Amino acid sequence: MKYILIISFYFLFNAVPFAQTEREMITVIGDSLFGKMINGETVREVHGNVVMTQGNVRITCAKAVQYLARNEAELIGKVVVIQDSIVINTDVGYYYGDTKVAYSKTGISLFDGHVNLSSKNGYYYFDEKRAFFFDNVKLFDKLTTMQSERLTYYNDDDKAVAAGNVEVRDSASVLFADSLIHFRNTKISLAYNNILIYDPKNKLAIFSDKLEDYNNQNYTKIYDNPILVKVDTTDSGILDTLVISSKVMESYDDSTRRVIATDSVLISRQNFASINGITILYRDSDYLFTYKTENAASQPVMWNENTQLIGDTIHVFLNDNKLQRLLINSNASIISSNEKYELRFDQISGRNIQMLFGEEGLEKTEVTGSVLSIYYLFEDEEPNGLLKSSSEKTIIFFEDNTVKEVKFYGNPASEYHPENLVEGKEKDFTIPSFIIIKNRPTKELILGKRANKIYSQLNKLQSNGK
Repeated sequence: MKYILIISFYFLFNAVPFAQTEREMITVIGDSLFGKMINGETVREVHGNVVMTQGNVRITCAKAVQYLARNEAELIGKVVVIQDSIVINTDVGYYYGDTKVAYSKTGISLFDGHVNLSSKNGYYYFDEKRAFFFDNVKLFDKLTTMQSERLTYYNDDDKAVAAGNVEVRDSASVLFADSLIHFRNTKISLAYNNILIYDPKNKLAIFSDKLEDYNNQNYTKIYDNPILVKVDTTDSGILDTLVISSKVMESYDDSTRRVIATDSVLISRQNFASINGITILYRDSDYLFTYKTENAASQPVMWNENTQLIGDTIHVFLNDNKLQRLLINSNASIISSNEKYELRFDQISGRNIQMLFGEEGLEKTEVTGSVLSIYYLFEDEEPNGLLKSSSEKTIIFFEDNTVKEVKFYGNPASEYHPENLVEGKEKDFTIPSFIIIKNRPTKELILGKRANKIYSQLNKLQSNGK
């Protein structure tokens, strides 16, 4: 038993030196050196053309204060730290030799051959080749500028993780988010929470909580409550907006420059609204369209003022953000309500419908292909029966948004139903495709509790000219 204890104590005390790792001490040289003791600690001050090295880390500065026992040094004046392709500059810094960490709180910048990174405060971890910068962080590369409150940069992975009021700006747009991960080599970015993408040229903004950007493919996927807002402004501020929400939005920044909204799409703009499964908006041309997808249970529906429009494909053309033309292709129908008579709907259906608008509103509607129509008649604003018609083509002219003239072409046929046969029986007079869609979306419905925040951000962007 005695020998076992002796052997145990021998290994316990003599194994320690083998477990220790030899410290890699920093070395400092310069024009002059002064040694002194501070609180019992040996300190050396090196002045003039200071060069400090540790492994592959090389530091130059005007003055260094070396703490020998701690294996640390304070660096003062035109500090330049180099490791391989990494170059760090600061006025005053601190170097921890045992952990190979550099720190500065007097303004620091880093360049690795690809990006420039700067902030008021920052750490660099040489063994990990990782930087952690905070307080007014800026990152620059050839095409973009990123600002944030905090940023971690992984040099070997060419990866940046930014957090806190993140702003990314390029020549065409600016992105805001709570946090963002960017991979420099693949040019992939992932953004999270309170996201705003703003295109100042087209006054178009998209809000969401998650984003994936694939720069090499000119493609961005936006999801988690995305809302698109296209702004019409005057010198006095925001005049009107086009608002679109959906489950997912995809932005293509190629020659088409389009945004595709899919799944449960809601649209609202002044007197215009829509519910559909997919909408494609062309950012540079004020043109959007929607169509019935293969598995959709219903057709897209749109409203313009008191008129409901349905068709397999609907094209909307805007000019200076004003409605210019509507094209409804395949299984098209229009139903217009009457403010005074709840059950009296003017109705028309055909293969295709084109509606043309002017400064005062709707001017002309052309319907082609198996046209069926029902129009209620009035004399001195009093109801006077209805007219049922059919033809191959119908053109309706409007004045002050009321029917002025109707022309029928191609086997026209019509029949008049007097008022005494119509009153109280309005539900009997409908075209085969007649259906009233409710739940017309409004901006208030689409924006919900986010309205004040969204309009506040847009006003700020407009006033700043961003």
